[in-house]
Amino acid sequence: MPSTTIDERVASLPWPDIEADLASRGCAGTGALFTPSECAALAALYDHDAPFRSRVVMQRHGFGQGEYKYFAYPLPPLVANWRGALYERLAPLANAWAAAMGQPADYPRKHADYLKRCHAAGQLRPTPLLLRYGEGDYNCLHQDLYGELQFPLQLTVLLSRPGDDFSGGEFVLTEQRPRMQSRAEVVPLAQGEAVIFAVNQRPVSGTRGSYRVTMRHGVSRVRMGRRQTLGIIFHDAAG
Repeated sequence: MPSTTIDERVASLPWPDIEADLASRGCAGTGALFTPSECAALAALYDHDAPFRSRVVMQRHGFGQGEYKYFAYPLPPLVANWRGALYERLAPLANAWAAAMGQPADYPRKHADYLKRCHAAGQLRPTPLLLRYGEGDYNCLHQDLYGELQFPLQLTVLLSRPGDDFSGGEFVLTEQRPRMQSRAEVVPLAQGEAVIFAVNQRPVSGTRGSYRVTMRHGVSRVRMGRRQTLGIIFHDAAG
């Protein structure tokens, strides 16, 4: 991957394909997002307490099996810079989705302005996180909502090397359409690749206009090794 700024790297992503996949499936792969050295540096943070505000052991809460840590503010520069740059590129799509679902299409252009709105609503806690799964671990289907304000898109970056560091552990997304059975999507990722996906609901075009479908995501059972990921959520959390 060439040495360029994060803004340039975001601009170089295949956005027409990403937006087409999000429209048709509610998720889209980015291709290479982080370098192997960036993945290793982020994964290594997990063994330190200072960058994080809390640690969650999934089985204690019925969330699955494995664990994750939420970053504290200030976020690591790599995470903060990607979060801001990706938000700016996704905000117009978020507004289009909101308009199609009859919601206020007023997401601001800059992430800092959106965070001010979250904080004014009492959503003060940062939500980017690192997740770690060992053999036999998994993540139940869920939604990362955290409060009244929710940005409709988020992403997960795979930091480990499939086939070398781990096997299994596929990213799984389900979609529930009205009066229809749920549809599942499995998204294969290489190290450093991300999947962008709907947080909660997304619009789907029908014969009578747009209607809403509900999305949930999770991770299948890790069969071998250790799988680590970075989650980037654009709204902050209440509480």
